[in-house]
Amino acid sequence: MSRSLSQGKLYIVGIGPGAVEYLTKKAEKALLGSEYVVGNGTYLDQMAEVIKGAKIIRSGMGGEVERARKAVELSREHVVSIISGGDANVYGMAGLVLEVAEKEGDVEVEIIPGVTALSAAASLLGAPVVSDFAVISLSDLLTPTDVIERRLNSAAEADFVIAIYNPKSRNRRQNFGKAVEIIRKYRSDDTPVGIVKNATREGETVITTTLGKIMDYNETIDMSTLVLIGNSESRLWGNRIITPRGYQRKYEY
Repeated sequence: MSRSLSQGKLYIVGIGPGAVEYLTKKAEKALLGSEYVVGNGTYLDQMAEVIKGAKIIRSGMGGEVERARKAVELSREHVVSIISGGDANVYGMAGLVLEVAEKEGDVEVEIIPGVTALSAAASLLGAPVVSDFAVISLSDLLTPTDVIERRLNSAAEADFVIAIYNPKSRNRRQNFGKAVEIIRKYRSDDTPVGIVKNATREGETVITTTLGKIMDYNETIDMSTLVLIGNSESRLWGNRIITPRGYQRKYEY
């Protein structure tokens, strides 16, 4: 049975890629109406001007379970937002928070979608993902390496456009090179690639290159970077990537 707002409510808010102007109106309304806002310090700082009237509970990387439990606990009596970068369902907090809520009892939960890092990066690159695509994180903190590699092989063989999240970190520097090796088994070296770092935020960097030259930018790539690798039909147009949807096979234009 759902609780009334007077008894508390929990919003799981996707805040988008970072810049406040990419926050949806509904997400902004939820944040402005929350007594508490819980989140990773980096994301809280990005939303500082919106959440300045709330009580802030922050933690760092690795504190996800603690954040989820605290948000669920507070939401029994208060209106609470727990924030997630991008969309809360895309490598975000929605799953964990719901698992905690499922175990710890009845709370009213609403999930508010946000602009994903993939969407933000794609808009800066042109039209790289208008056809079927796969999204794969290279982080092995929660997913075994052999599972990640199996998914990369399957996506590359099936000719999906591939979006790579979390390509590298300070302690995980080899996974990206291995991922490129796997994909090159199925894609030609002239396959278009987009590298987007800090999309919509300070320090934004947008690079277009090819699969054969991608490792020239290996030192640029880190956890704040999203890499998009085209399919067999993708092509470069200047510094943009176009992946045809298939209209060219049906219409003259």
